[in-house]
Amino acid sequence: MFDVLDFSFSTSQRIRFAAGAVAELPELVAPLGGRVMLLTGSRPDRHDALLGGLDVVARHAVGHEPTMDDARQAVAVAREAGTEVVLAIGGGSVIDLGKAVGILLAGEGDPMDHAEVIGRGLPLPATSVPVVAVPTTAGTGSEVSANAVLASPEHQVKVSLRSPAMLPRVALVDPELTLACPPEVTASSGMDALTQVIEPYTSPFATPMTDGFCRAGMEAAARGLREAFIDGSNLQARTDMALCSLMGGLSLANAKLGAVHGLAGPLGGMTGAPHGAICAALLPAVTAANVAALGQREPDSPALGRYVDAAELLTGVAEVEALVAWLGETVRTLEIGGLAELGLTEDRIEEAVEKAARSSSMKGNPVVLTAEELRFVLTGSM
Repeated sequence: MFDVLDFSFSTSQRIRFAAGAVAELPELVAPLGGRVMLLTGSRPDRHDALLGGLDVVARHAVGHEPTMDDARQAVAVAREAGTEVVLAIGGGSVIDLGKAVGILLAGEGDPMDHAEVIGRGLPLPATSVPVVAVPTTAGTGSEVSANAVLASPEHQVKVSLRSPAMLPRVALVDPELTLACPPEVTASSGMDALTQVIEPYTSPFATPMTDGFCRAGMEAAARGLREAFIDGSNLQARTDMALCSLMGGLSLANAKLGAVHGLAGPLGGMTGAPHGAICAALLPAVTAANVAALGQREPDSPALGRYVDAAELLTGVAEVEALVAWLGETVRTLEIGGLAELGLTEDRIEEAVEKAARSSSMKGNPVVLTAEELRFVLTGSM
């Protein structure tokens, strides 16, 4: 796979992973600053018992995937309170918003000044107000990635703010915090986590470091994904999926994603459906399309062998057909519907294809899929 070794690797300054580790939160936050802004999901008092003696000077709750306006409002609150540390406790949406707030506080710009695709794409500040990320779902790996996904309802698309400075100062991953996730969140976030160890593994930007993370993540998902959905109180399964999510975040931040996420971003903006559910609906068809396209146009691509590796790690059978079948069976086991159930209509397929072609995630796909192939993927995922 690697004819020439030449790569960089970036991640959060400190990663703490353990069941029960959230008890260490106050001592991890305190050295970074005294005035804390707390970002949470729709139940802002849910995690008050974790805060110890921290001086929380501002709070902001987000009960949905964050928008440009959410970022503007949260930055205004944080700035007025003199925030020194941003503490984000929640799912990927909360952590993404926390990273956006941290970097925007360090400058004067509007999020659209820095947004990819639909914005001005201007460089973000070189430093960020320290961010501490504490995930309560096992899916996005946002606690160790250098971007924040924000929706623009006006454009009906989700795009990223992206900078190495956005990496959280501390990522605290405690699998016990995911025990309360309802089955539908466990399912959609878990499929996002799985996608985020498959796509970087087959990416042309893969490195020996990201390979190790991806393989560990796939092994963990094979053990824990279905089990965490079936029995949410199974701490071992929850630990496996928290590990898978973390491994995916480490991998995607350094080896990029692929066509699943290239399509999922526009589809999320168009339908409002949960990101992980969209990834789940797309993953089997994208996998099959990539393998077919590689076989036809790039039969010597090392990515074909990577898909065989993924098949063996997830199913025990070193055949791509087994991988595609296992992915489809897993989506059904997790009771996740197709794109039609998630809100995509046939008359918007062309719009989705056009928007996906401009997505930055497409750069990590192992083969360039044609518009016809993308249409086929969307139709087959309905």
